Amino acid sequence: MAYLEFDFQSEYLMGNTQVSIILPDKPWMTKSKEFYESGKKYKVLWLLHGTFGDHTDWIRKSNIELYACERDLIVVMPSALNTNYANWEHFSIGYNMYDFLTEELMPLVHNWFPASDKREDNFIAGLSMGGRGTCVYAFNRPELFAGAAVLSAAPRDIEWDRKVNPDYFKRTQGSIDNRGGLEAYVNSYENTWKVLDDAVAKGVDLPKLYFACGTDDMLFNGYQHFKEHALELGLDAKFEEIPGYKHEWRFWDLTIEKALDYFDIKAPNAGNPF
Repeated sequence: MAYLEFDFQSEYLMGNTQVSIILPDKPWMTKSKEFYESGKKYKVLWLLHGTFGDHTDWIRKSNIELYACERDLIVVMPSALNTNYANWEHFSIGYNMYDFLTEELMPLVHNWFPASDKREDNFIAGLSMGGRGTCVYAFNRPELFAGAAVLSAAPRDIEWDRKVNPDYFKRTQGSIDNRGGLEAYVNSYENTWKVLDDAVAKGVDLPKLYFACGTDDMLFNGYQHFKEHALELGLDAKFEEIPGYKHEWRFWDLTIEKALDYFDIKAPNAGNPF
């Protein structure tokens, strides 16, 4: 497997940024010229980190490189600070993470790397804050992704959070202030509870959805609340609760592989024996 850390100056983040990228490796016994000149386009997983993390988290703490190698999959892992994958126009001179992924990073990867830009070949996933970001992208831009995996996260019902999870709502309040007030937030792309409701009501063709949470996770009650709502909506999605797991990397490593299986991203061959 080829792994690179790609540095470039971002138009939307207003400065330099780093992205980790896993690229499919040359199969054993295949001639280099034959492989690199094949023109093949590969499926892509856009993989998002959680709060306090960065573009290296998934590489350092999971087996994602192994899973990608087995499946001939490109994996793109950006850094997002603690933005909730939203635009923060008033942070310094601007840090627009929501626009960055779809308007800058995806065109860059699709055109500079052997990555397919077809919807059926693009998938998105993330843990915790990255799961929240996955909802933001998958529900607002469903035409870009064939599948979306939300790990240890779920759309949030802000009124329910205000009553049941006041500590969690403190974080949401920062997003509300960033959007310019409660009404603006409620009607924005960040309020994925409402975005999803509207999408289902309109019959939008959503990506194939996978939600997973450990039963001992600190966010499990919010996950359960969303699951009940999703079932009432008739949302077509797979939900998986795994006993004994907390908000932890062993769970995210387990469930990202499960998500790839659910999306039917299959291993084409045994790969390099070394």
